[in-house]
Amino acid sequence: MQVIDPVCKMTIEDKDAVGTSTYKGTTYYFCTEQCKENFDRKPEAYLEDISPVPPPEPIHGSGTCTGYTCPMHPEVKQEKFGSCPQCGMALEPVTPSLSVKTEWICPMHPEIIKDIPGSCPICGMALEPRTAMIGEEENPELIDMTRRFKVSVVLTVPVVFIAMHHMIPGFSLERLINPEVLRWLEFLLSTPVVLWGGWPFFVRGWQSIVNRSPNMFTLIGLGVSVAYIYSVVATFFPGIFPESFRGESGKVGVYFEAAAVIVTLVLLGQVLELRARGQTGAAIKALLGLSPKTARRIKEDGSEEDVPLEQVSPGDKLRV
Repeated sequence: MQVIDPVCKMTIEDKDAVGTSTYKGTTYYFCTEQCKENFDRKPEAYLEDISPVPPPEPIHGSGTCTGYTCPMHPEVKQEKFGSCPQCGMALEPVTPSLSVKTEWICPMHPEIIKDIPGSCPICGMALEPRTAMIGEEENPELIDMTRRFKVSVVLTVPVVFIAMHHMIPGFSLERLINPEVLRWLEFLLSTPVVLWGGWPFFVRGWQSIVNRSPNMFTLIGLGVSVAYIYSVVATFFPGIFPESFRGESGKVGVYFEAAAVIVTLVLLGQVLELRARGQTGAAIKALLGLSPKTARRIKEDGSEEDVPLEQVSPGDKLRV
């Protein structure tokens, strides 16, 4: 059932009412808590010519509380455009929240448009929302890359230390731990970095091959894959390598640390890039927030009036 808020005179559905109050045996419905509080303080001031039964059609053809409201005093609501009776500020239109479909587009290849976030199949760059919206929105790509980077850093540091400890004068980790154990530690620590942390790069690299559009991720995926697979084979099947592949210790060298470091550094680059793009987007949103919502129109008789921007049409004279 449709009812009228006695405070702001807005038409709402009774099931959508934020609160209700009963006065002299009659139940009144309110669209906001502020309207209910104002009514409870002084109900008689709002009951002049007010009926709990609304007109047959809701305002603007919607079942939600629409009209105009003051940005400084949300409790002030009117059906027609005007100024706030408390502060004199021009009222702004109140529109119902709509479910807007967000499209994601590649900043380098505008022809790539998707319904969900992801990466460009041509260049591998993370997609961005097609339309800049006012309000804070978290970038799912940045959240994912940051999480992968943090975990990869924690696992990569010990791998690099194991592989490069002999560079420290007078220190040898092999005196404390068996070299075979150290190699297995490198394998166990670098595997999550390469397979989990670097998974998005492998996906983008494979997409670049499928789409016949080689890019940076093609090179990254190829280099990391070769280094990691070679090291895995050297760890599990060292006997298949000839003597020329063996070092002074008689063992085949592995490159787990190289694969892990490459993935971690690329993840760092992705995080920095996404943050920089996010800051640019935030600047655009800030500019959108500064855009005026009303204009001062000069009538034919020389008088002036404030009107919403959507009511401005070609040929109107405006005062800036």
